[in-house]
Amino acid sequence: MNPIKGLYETHLYVSDLERSIQFYKEVLSLKLCHFTEERRAAFFWIGKDKQSMLGLWEKPQDQIDIRHFAFECDPMWVLHESQTFLRNRGVESYNFFKDESQGPMVFAWMPAIAIYFGDPDGHALEFIGLLEGESKPEYGVISYQDWLSL
Repeated sequence: MNPIKGLYETHLYVSDLERSIQFYKEVLSLKLCHFTEERRAAFFWIGKDKQSMLGLWEKPQDQIDIRHFAFECDPMWVLHESQTFLRNRGVESYNFFKDESQGPMVFAWMPAIAIYFGDPDGHALEFIGLLEGESKPEYGVISYQDWLSL
């Protein structure tokens, strides 16, 4: 039996802690649960309190490696509302291919629908929602419209 139940926390290095606190608190509406000035770190609950956590640690720019992680969301919210949510907060979104279509894409192997965006340091963030239905890995990454036609 595998004792691992899920991913509890992830951490990012950021170049300006106050700017990043503002982004994750005001733009993404995460709940700031702890701040420590002496360690230059901030922690946010993701979803329900104590369910999942994001830690931010201030470091010099040359010590920041760009990372990627995804926020789990309702798939229909990703499809219909995520881009407006981001745009209304001054954040540009992009799809998996970074092409002109700009719409959320479906990872047929899961299946899941996703849209991407960046934080102030350029970390690649994602809103992702698991879709109903069988996985179809042979279709790769496709538009939602193409997914519906399968």
